[in-house]
Amino acid sequence: MTSAIVPMVIIVVVVGAILLAIIALTRGRGGLLDQQKYRESWLKIENNLDKNNLATYQFAVLAADKLLDQALRESGAKGDKMAERLKDFSRKFSDKNAVWAAHKLRNQIAHEADTRVNELGARRALAAFKRALRELGAI
Repeated sequence: MTSAIVPMVIIVVVVGAILLAIIALTRGRGGLLDQQKYRESWLKIENNLDKNNLATYQFAVLAADKLLDQALRESGAKGDKMAERLKDFSRKFSDKNAVWAAHKLRNQIAHEADTRVNELGARRALAAFKRALRELGAI
């Protein structure tokens, strides 16, 4: 009877170790992002841009920031605020300064009534958001 218990204990320990390793390797990571959903959302943002209406650029920056925030949440980024999630995942971005600048522009648009965005500034922000979404695997 003792000889049957030893192999059973070894099997339980090995299976437990494997399960712990799987949990440790996947902790803090979200599932795969629905690329089609994110691509469709991104196309809506781009298709609503109108060179003759700079307000569309402001709305696009707001929408792109929101889309990136959603992707960060679904990817398992930690934090209660977007800035915390950006900080948590900053290592994933090839140009984290551009992503931060884009997010700061979003905050100016959202919180400062007199903020006006020109086409070039908005396009830079949108490019940073798009690159970040690609690097997260969202688009």
